[in-house]
Amino acid sequence: MGDAKKKIYDYLIEGATSGLTDDALYSFIVKKVPKANSKRIARAGFLALSDPTLTDRTVLNVIYALAIKHRLGGDALEEEGEGGDSSTEMAETTSSPAEGSATTERKRKK
Repeated sequence: MGDAKKKIYDYLIEGATSGLTDDALYSFIVKKVPKANSKRIARAGFLALSDPTLTDRTVLNVIYALAIKHRLGGDALEEEGEGGDSSTEMAETTSSPAEGSATTERKRKK
């Protein structure tokens, strides 16, 4: 395990066991490890969920919620924090699958 990931993992568990949740926990980790981002926090969270020494249900729920939030949000969360608008990108990507389905339909007919 890399040094940054290990630190993120340790601070994730430390923050969750001390009662931090959601944005407060995320801020705590980023403050302690400047290299932390959504992707690394999500990976450390899922690693913590597989740790057999963690048995406190509340801590596991907090870690799970944070990991899922940052896994599903990923880059969109970081762009939103920077002031980027992801709604334009969503509109552009939704039109792409319709074009792609016409291509696969033609392939099926052949």
